[in-house]
Amino acid sequence: MSQEIPYKIYLEEKEMPKQWYNVRADMKNKPAPLLNPGTLQPMTLQELEQVFCTELANQELDDTTPYFDIPEEIRDFYKMYRPSPLVRAYCLEKKLDTPAKIYYKFEGNNTSGSHKLNSAIAQAYYAKKQGLKGVTTETGAGQWGTALSMACSYLDLDCKVYMVKCSYEQKPFRREVMRTYGASVTPSPSMDTEVGKQILAKHPGTSGSLGCAISEAVEVATHSEGYRYVLGSVLSQVLLHQTVIGLEAKTALDKYGIVPDMIIGCAGGGSNLGGLISPFVGEMLRGERKYQIIAVEPASCPSLTRGKYAYDFCDTGMVCPLAKMYTLGSGFIPSANHAGGLRYHGMSSVLSQLYADGYMEARAVEQTSVFQAAEQFARVEGILPAPESSHAIKVAIDEAMRCKETGEEKTIVFGLTGTGYFDMYAYESFHDGKMQDYIPTDEDLEPGFASLPQVK
Repeated sequence: MSQEIPYKIYLEEKEMPKQWYNVRADMKNKPAPLLNPGTLQPMTLQELEQVFCTELANQELDDTTPYFDIPEEIRDFYKMYRPSPLVRAYCLEKKLDTPAKIYYKFEGNNTSGSHKLNSAIAQAYYAKKQGLKGVTTETGAGQWGTALSMACSYLDLDCKVYMVKCSYEQKPFRREVMRTYGASVTPSPSMDTEVGKQILAKHPGTSGSLGCAISEAVEVATHSEGYRYVLGSVLSQVLLHQTVIGLEAKTALDKYGIVPDMIIGCAGGGSNLGGLISPFVGEMLRGERKYQIIAVEPASCPSLTRGKYAYDFCDTGMVCPLAKMYTLGSGFIPSANHAGGLRYHGMSSVLSQLYADGYMEARAVEQTSVFQAAEQFARVEGILPAPESSHAIKVAIDEAMRCKETGEEKTIVFGLTGTGYFDMYAYESFHDGKMQDYIPTDEDLEPGFASLPQVK
């Protein structure tokens, strides 16, 4: 085994990014603007400020500024767990007996266990700087809620989390970590909000969805003085903050002259995938290099592979702005037996535009195969991966085995977005043979498509 490239490529603190990269600045076809649900006109800064912090609203609307300085206070916080390592998966390569070279960018080395903290601290910082009392949010698998509770605790902000009901019940330890950091956690949909009551009346006994939880969090934020809503994925501002992942990965690769052939990431709302691929996509947009970029989503919530590219509500309660994205319809609720995160009905407008323009491809995978890949990875690489991350692992292994068949020596980079130590209910279901694959039929998807707003 060659040791020319170390197992783990660590960057020094001074090599940590000082700016976030805004890939929209290099996109010839800009993502379509958010629309006011009442007027169907592009959202203005004044309108977005009613929901989001002012600086975050500015970042959301800016599609021309290529770089945003990372405030020193945020960089100091990042130093607690960044730069994160880029790891050469030598043991996995050996086990697969593949000529492929496999690298993963590991984002699980913080208490939240995921990449979500990169944006949580940024959004909490701007809320604190604006003089707010607190923030509200939703969370699916729980990583985002955990990360935001950590960031708010650090900055002495109140944090109200609406957690998708099935995850609230399946992941009690993730819930308790949030509470340890001072957050209040409510299963969604709930009877605490008007929109929650409406959803429960329409869907009695529902297991919930991110769209439901978003609606509740937005209602509470807009009806509580001194609060704003923050989101853990989907929005352009979140992808911007997450570019620390891709910028660090590229710096580490460049140090050893490594040029990846393909970059793979799991895709739910798009935050980690967008953060990982943005610097590489920027090279493609500028005509400097070509990469194969693969978004991996669950077959039970296939927004890219089976969704429609259209304007849709970002939430089930239809109170949020409309975004043009690949969507299954804001009323789509994934099957309760779907064990991982990646439960959002739509995809980031930035990634949706890049997908529509052919800069990346998408694959949908079934969850039993995802957990098989997770187990295979854990047994040789020593990290128990999050179910979300394991979608990327599944396709990375598939591609490595294809290299074995063809003899190609491709270099594969994927995002290991977090650890799975709070996901043992799902692992137990898999090991006990109780986990089932669910793929919605065309008939299952039709109601969501039928409810898409009519926007010309």
